[in-house]
Amino acid sequence: MTGASIKAYAFLGPELGKKQEAVDNIRIKYPGAETSIFYSGETPVGAIADSIQNHNLFAETRIIIIKNAEHIKKKDETEILASCIRNLEPDTIIILLSDEIKLASGLEDLFTQDGGVSKANRQVFYEMFEREKNEWIRQFFNREGFYIDNDCIAVILEMVENNTEALKRECSRLIYFLPRNETKKICKEDIEKWLSHNREESAFTLFSRIASGDLSKALESMMVMLAAKESAQGILAGLAWCFRKLNDYLNLLETGDVNNNFELKKIGLSSPKARDDYSNAARRYNTESVEACLALTAEYDVLLRSPVAALERLLMDRYILALVNTGRNN
Repeated sequence: MTGASIKAYAFLGPELGKKQEAVDNIRIKYPGAETSIFYSGETPVGAIADSIQNHNLFAETRIIIIKNAEHIKKKDETEILASCIRNLEPDTIIILLSDEIKLASGLEDLFTQDGGVSKANRQVFYEMFEREKNEWIRQFFNREGFYIDNDCIAVILEMVENNTEALKRECSRLIYFLPRNETKKICKEDIEKWLSHNREESAFTLFSRIASGDLSKALESMMVMLAAKESAQGILAGLAWCFRKLNDYLNLLETGDVNNNFELKKIGLSSPKARDDYSNAARRYNTESVEACLALTAEYDVLLRSPVAALERLLMDRYILALVNTGRNN
C-alpha cells in the first residue's frame, strides 16, 4: 500500500483547538463513518491493534482515534501499531493525537519517505504567538459586530487558557452577556465581570493556591470546581497550561528578563496578580519539578479515564497533594 493511500494522521502539539479542527475536517469527509476512540496508557496497544484489524461489516468507513499517543513508547508496542498502520485497509482511518510535539521513533518513522505514510499527514499545532492570539480575538468579536481594543484583549488572554478551543468557548459565552449598545465597544469591566461570572474558582485560582503552597486552600478550590460540575479533565488541562507558562517564566528568570514588562507580556503575564502568582510558584518549582508536574498531570489524565475513575474525588485529592509536594521537594 502506498503512502498516498494509507489514511493515517498524526496531529501533535499543545494547540487543542486547531487539532480538533483537523480531526473534524477528516470526520466531515466521511459523514457515515463509525468512530472509535482509545486512550493510550488506558487501553493496551494489543487491544487497539485488534480493533484496527477487526472489520465491522456494517460500517463502510471506520475512523480510529488514539489519544495520548505519546504513551506508546515500548519498541514492541510501536512495532505492532506501525505494522497495523502500514497494512491499513482502504476503509480504515487512523488518527494519532498528542499534546507533545513528537511521538516514539517507531511511529515518527511512519511519516517519512520510507515509512509508508505521507509526511503531509503529520502536523504539529503549536500555541499561538502573541500577535496571533490578539488577532484571533479581534476577528472573533469583529465578526459579531463588536469593537475590542488591545487592553481588553490582554484581559481576556490573562483569564483564558492559551488555545483556540478555550478562547472560542469563553469568547462565545462572553458574547451573550455584553451590552448591545450603539457603539458596541467592549470594556474591561464587562470582561472581568462576565468571564468571572459563576466562576469564582477556576484552574487559575487553583494554580494560585498551589503556587503559594497552600494545600488546604488548593483542595478546597478543587472541591468547589468539581461541585460546580467542572470536569476533572478540564481542571487538569488548565493546570497543565499554567505549568507550561511557569516554564516560560522560569526561562525569563534564567535569562535575567523577569523584570522586563515586554517579555512578561509576551508570555501573557500583564497583571500584577498573575506576576505575583508566577513569582510565588518560581520560589517553589524549578524546571525539573515543572516537568514532573506535567508528567503527573498526564498520568492522572489517564487514570481519570480508566475504571478507577469512579474514585474521581480521591484521585484529584492525590493529584493536588502530589503537585504541592513536588514544589516542597525543591
